[in-house]
Amino acid sequence: MDTTSVTSSRRTLLMGAAATTTTLALFAAAPSASATDKQPSPRPAFVPEPVRTVDAGPQRVAVTFDDGPHPDHTPGVLRVLRRHRVRATFCVVGTEVEKHPQLLRAIHDAGHMIAGHSWSHPDLRRLDPDEVAEEVDRNLAAIARVLPRYRVEWFRAPYGGWSPEVLGALSARGLRPLGWSVDPVDWSRPGTDAIVERVLSELTTGSIVLNHDGGGDRDQTVAALEVWLPEALSDGFRFVLPA
Repeated sequence: MDTTSVTSSRRTLLMGAAATTTTLALFAAAPSASATDKQPSPRPAFVPEPVRTVDAGPQRVAVTFDDGPHPDHTPGVLRVLRRHRVRATFCVVGTEVEKHPQLLRAIHDAGHMIAGHSWSHPDLRRLDPDEVAEEVDRNLAAIARVLPRYRVEWFRAPYGGWSPEVLGALSARGLRPLGWSVDPVDWSRPGTDAIVERVLSELTTGSIVLNHDGGGDRDQTVAALEVWLPEALSDGFRFVLPA
C-alpha cells in the first residue's frame, strides 16, 4: 500500500474533523438569535378611518378630554372622575404639556390614558406632510419628556381634521386615530344644561364622548360632567378606555 496516500488521507480526515469541531463550538458559543435579538414590531396596517366607537360590551362607553392639560380645569375634571371611579382618555397638546408637566403626571398617576393631540393644535389638513410629521413628533416628544416610559397608542387630530396624509403619518408611527361619536360642542359654551342634555340624549352602547379640559374657559364642561357622569352611571353605563 502506498504510504504517501495513507498519510494524505489521514491528514484530510484530521483537518475535516477539526473544522467540524470548530464549527460546532462556534454554534454552541453563539447565543440564539431569537433569545437575544429584539425583533422590530410589525408596522400596523393603514387605518382609513378614525375609531369612533368602543366595542367592549353592552352599555360600555368612553369619555375623552381634548386640548389640555389646563391648570384651571384639568384638576376639576380629575376630581369628578376620581369621585366616580371613572377612567378617561386625555388628548393632550404638546405646548400645554410643556407648560404644565405636573398636570400630565397627575393624569397618568390617576390611571387615565394619554393620547396625542398635536404640538400646537393646527388643522393638520392644511399642512404639508413634513409639517404634519413635525406636529405629531413634537407632541410625542413633549409627552416623553415628562413620562419617558409611557407608550402613546392613540392620536386625535385637532378639529377632527383627518386626511390621508394625517392617517399615514400616524400609521407610520404606530398610532391609532381616535375619533368620537357624541359631541356636545362644549367648547362653544352653550350652557351647562345644554351640555348635559346633549350627552345624555346621544349616549348609547359604544359611544365615545368628546369633552374639553383646555383651549378656553371650560367651567361649563366641568359643571356638566358633575351632572351627566353620575346620571350615566345610574342608568347602567360603564366607562372604558379605547382598545
